[in-house]
Amino acid sequence: MSLDTGTEALARLAEERVDHRFKGLPPDAEGLTVGELAAQRRNLFSDGFATPVLALSAERLEHNLALMESYTERHGLAFAPHGKTSMAPQLFHRQTGRGAWGITLAVPHQVRVARAFGTRRVFLANELVDAPALRWIAAELERDADFRFVCYVDSVRGVELMDAALRGSGRPVDVVVELAAGDGARTGVRTEAECAAVADAVAGTETLRLAGVAGYEGEVPQADPDRVHAYLRRLVALAVEFDKAGRFAGLSEIVVSAGGSAWFDAVADVFAGIPELSAPVLKLLRSGAYVSHDDGRYRDVTPFNRVPEEGALEPAFRLWAQIVSRPSPEQAFANAGKRDAAYDLDLPVAQVVRRAGTERPATGIEVTGLSDQHAWLRTEPGADLEVGDWVGLGLSHPCTSFDKWQLIPVAEADGTVVDYIRTFF
Repeated sequence: MSLDTGTEALARLAEERVDHRFKGLPPDAEGLTVGELAAQRRNLFSDGFATPVLALSAERLEHNLALMESYTERHGLAFAPHGKTSMAPQLFHRQTGRGAWGITLAVPHQVRVARAFGTRRVFLANELVDAPALRWIAAELERDADFRFVCYVDSVRGVELMDAALRGSGRPVDVVVELAAGDGARTGVRTEAECAAVADAVAGTETLRLAGVAGYEGEVPQADPDRVHAYLRRLVALAVEFDKAGRFAGLSEIVVSAGGSAWFDAVADVFAGIPELSAPVLKLLRSGAYVSHDDGRYRDVTPFNRVPEEGALEPAFRLWAQIVSRPSPEQAFANAGKRDAAYDLDLPVAQVVRRAGTERPATGIEVTGLSDQHAWLRTEPGADLEVGDWVGLGLSHPCTSFDKWQLIPVAEADGTVVDYIRTFF
């Protein structure tokens, strides 16, 4: 995939026609292209958008992109933000344009999306043993000399399956041994001795090349700063031992990678102490939720709470719903539910109410549950809420917010919609 082809694919997103597939968009925009609708700069609140509608803040999105660009530069980290958060090639393009090394992904479909839009470097944070997907990856590597692909291995069996699928291919596939975050953690090799056995298995193939080590500190059991730092030091020590054993001979760089959205300060701290190895070290951070941040889980766990002098991410999502029923003074229902809002970690939070062009805090209003298409609201005595009011909801968990919306308006602070983000889940 050439860069020109990827740029052309991004440009074609603006040529897509607005129709019934896309929730929340103005009905009278039917038949316009996305680019034509964006050029109209309609107002989210007064120019025909229908509820429920999810919007991204233009200003906060830009703030978050800039903050993580400066943070990773300041700490000497390469950055491959996890693209499964948004699955939005427009955002991938903005992230790599703001200095990201590449994009992290989790499954083969996501790699195909990224490649279709010109992503040149992909880190797959998973062991890939699907034979058709491996053969497709091999064909991409053969076709495009600029394509860099790295994925996990976490078992000898996995290495055997990968080798069998890749025999007869051209360029070897780069792999990193995944060190598990502890007993009971998700994936990864449990002990350093087993890591060595997996590395030996890789060395015994011609289809794979050991490029480094990696892990995910977000799976550390009973995570706290001491435990997370201890795990990351184990990961670095594994890289050092592999290098001493000559396992990275011939590499132009050694990959050492970690980093979700809750402990990237610990990654920066420990990776700063990586000693000189036989080749330069690519210290690869993979945090992805930062791009939109949120009003729940990641607001609570972001490392910027521990290092406020380094900045602060801003929640960029807001889901707008409309009150459709007010059956009692203590209860109301809005027209957004599980089909529209993230709910796997926390319920949405009522933040503001809009009526007749005026916005005010949602005082005394609480979301207590979600049905498929309704939000259940409890209202305190005196809460000013009427049928027809718009309620702005803050969401928890970006990954399960993006995936419910195929086309997301990007709105400036005054409601002017300046762009639309297309997702591919």
